[in-house]
Amino acid sequence: MFTGLIQCVGMVASVDMQAGRLRLGIALPPENLKGVAIGESIAVDGVCLTVVAVGEGTCEFDVVGETLKKTTLRTAKLENTVNIERALKAGDMMGGHFVSGHVDGLGRVEKVERDAGDLLYTFHAPEDLMPEIAPKGSIAINGISLTVVKVLEGGFTCTIIPHTLNATTLGDKTPGDLVNLETDILAKYARRGAEAAAAKAAKAK
Repeated sequence: MFTGLIQCVGMVASVDMQAGRLRLGIALPPENLKGVAIGESIAVDGVCLTVVAVGEGTCEFDVVGETLKKTTLRTAKLENTVNIERALKAGDMMGGHFVSGHVDGLGRVEKVERDAGDLLYTFHAPEDLMPEIAPKGSIAINGISLTVVKVLEGGFTCTIIPHTLNATTLGDKTPGDLVNLETDILAKYARRGAEAAAAKAAKAK
């Protein structure tokens, strides 16, 4: 489990495709690599991955075919930057919102506009995810916990403050770039409950 509060930005140090599986090496700042152990879960651009090796300045992950199909990690290239968050520990301060690291689908940056001192991003989202996106609700974009400003037809907007732009890779994204989307777990349960109630009502008629 994660919070969507990015701890550092890592850099892709190696990309090795082996039998349909990607061995991905990520270079981390020394203070963020300290204590990382094999078997630990780390969110890489919002994708929960398991550490399989730790080296000098880097850690490595195996990314399976299903994850490659559904996330931006399929386009990983050397020296790409990625958002990094280690798993939440018992007793840690809870900011952001509960993020599982299980990406629901790919979104796309549609527009970036200046909004006073901040930036307003417009994202396209898959149609099947739109019922789980609500104004003032939470969403994780490349692992970043953000608040939805408006819901549009086929997408939504988020205001990005300067700190988030400086502390994550979001400031590097431009219209057309793909991003990993994970909707709020509460929205998933609310949608499931509503669908189950509607199905029961329809069956009772």
